[in-house]
Amino acid sequence: MKKEKGLLLVLSGPAGVGKGTVCGALREENTSVQYSVSATTRSPREGEQDGVNYFFKTREQFEKMIEQDQLLEWAEYVGNYYGTPIDYVRETLNSGQDIILEIEVQGALKVRERFPEGVFIFLMPPSLAELRSRIVGRGTETEDIINKRMTVAREEIDMMKKYDYVVENDQVQLAVNRIKSIVTAEHCKRERLIEKYKELVEVE
Repeated sequence: MKKEKGLLLVLSGPAGVGKGTVCGALREENTSVQYSVSATTRSPREGEQDGVNYFFKTREQFEKMIEQDQLLEWAEYVGNYYGTPIDYVRETLNSGQDIILEIEVQGALKVRERFPEGVFIFLMPPSLAELRSRIVGRGTETEDIINKRMTVAREEIDMMKKYDYVVENDQVQLAVNRIKSIVTAEHCKRERLIEKYKELVEVE
C-alpha cells in the first residue's frame, strides 16, 4: 500500500500572537510533528540558539540563499528577512512525517502558491489590545517598532480569508487542542487517502 505523505502545516499570524509558544507546546504533545527551523537576519533574542530557534544569517548570506533558490518562501518584515529552507521540508514530507512551519503571513501566502495542498492555520489574538500587551510584555521592541507591528497586524488579520482554519490563541492549551483536531481531520480527508486505498479494490 502506498505510503501517505506527511502534512505540511503552516501556522502564521500577527507578531506577538504566540506562534512560537503554541508550536512549542504542540511539539511537546505530538513528537511526530517535525518543526521546520526558519532562517532570519534579525538578531537573536535572549535564550535563542542558532539552528534551534532560527538559522541566524547575515543579510549577504540570506540574499545568496534567495539567489540559489534554497528557500521555500521568504519575506522581508520590519527590516529583516525571514525564510524557510526547502530541502528539509521536502525530505520530511516524503518520509511520511508531518512538518509545521511557523512563519509570517507574507511567507505563508508564498508557500500556498507552491504547496496548495498544505494546511494553512491563522492564529488569532483574543483582541488587538491583548496583542499589543503581549508585544510590550516582551520588552524587546521600541515604541516605534511596536506601533509598526500593530499597523502590520491589522493588515495581516484582514488576510485570514486566505487560510483554511482560524484558531484563537486565548489559552495556549486550547489553541493546541484545536490544532491537533485539525491535523486529525486532515489526515482523514478523502483527497489525501484515495490513492493509498485504491490498491485495495484494484483487480490483480
